[in-house]
Amino acid sequence: MPIAFQDFYPDRFSHCYGCGKSNPQGHHLKSYWDGEETIARFTPGPQFSGGVPNHVYGGLIASLFDCHGNGSAAGFAHRAQDREMGQGEPMRFVTASLKVDFLRPTPMGVELVVRAKLLTLEGRKVRMGMTLSAGAVTCATSEMLAIQLKD
Repeated sequence: MPIAFQDFYPDRFSHCYGCGKSNPQGHHLKSYWDGEETIARFTPGPQFSGGVPNHVYGGLIASLFDCHGNGSAAGFAHRAQDREMGQGEPMRFVTASLKVDFLRPTPMGVELVVRAKLLTLEGRKVRMGMTLSAGAVTCATSEMLAIQLKD
């Protein structure tokens, strides 16, 4: 199995609630390459219930986009420099802008698939389009701008 983008984060950046390997209470989201896109999978437990019975809280959906987007930004930036994650200095990104469109209620207890596609990469800025699906149904879309942290 390939190593997730988040597994390359230095320890000082591994505490994130959504994707940090060092946060025992977190989601531990893992992002990987899937061709030219990136993919992450997450199955929400009952603690993520939203206002509609048996459906996911919208804040969880936003956090999945946030963490998958920042991991994906690092992947896209490494690929643009023609290097693998783990080679050279690590690149870490933070969210500058996150727009989420909730298309329909997202069901609980099923695997959610988050995908990111690179839209633009200019200097330290990576803009992505993302989808969150339950089975074959797209439940939410997002556009995100991630900015690379300076040393």
